[in-house]
Amino acid sequence: MTDASDASEAPSTRRVRQLRLVVSVPEGEDYEAALAFYRDVLGMPPQEAYDGDEGARVVILDAGRATLELSNAAQVRFIDRVEAEGRPSATLRVALEVDDSRAATSDAISGGAELIAEPRETPWRSVNSRLAAPAGLQVTLFQELDG
Repeated sequence: MTDASDASEAPSTRRVRQLRLVVSVPEGEDYEAALAFYRDVLGMPPQEAYDGDEGARVVILDAGRATLELSNAAQVRFIDRVEAEGRPSATLRVALEVDDSRAATSDAISGGAELIAEPRETPWRSVNSRLAAPAGLQVTLFQELDG
């Protein structure tokens, strides 16, 4: 693989300042349970919160540093084989770096997520698990083993 850092622009020329993943909790699903999962179980502290008319509510959670990973179909198939015994990932899969993926996976399951694939070491030196999480998200929890 090539290192994309060579092509990075100086900070003053970057246009994007923040990546915010907006998740709509479907009508009929428990918003409070989804909020508790991401805030309390996965440990994303609230950064901002707003209430509006007709029960409108949003909480913006701090998820640390954000990146956007674009993978072609061949790479997605490879990741699916390594991470989830070939079970296909969703078009949008949220990958969250954690300190201990085995403990975080256990906590996530206890907190309402469904296990798709147990934590396992990958060829790229991380320990990854895959979960079906509240609000319809497919989540990979990963722990970097190097550095």
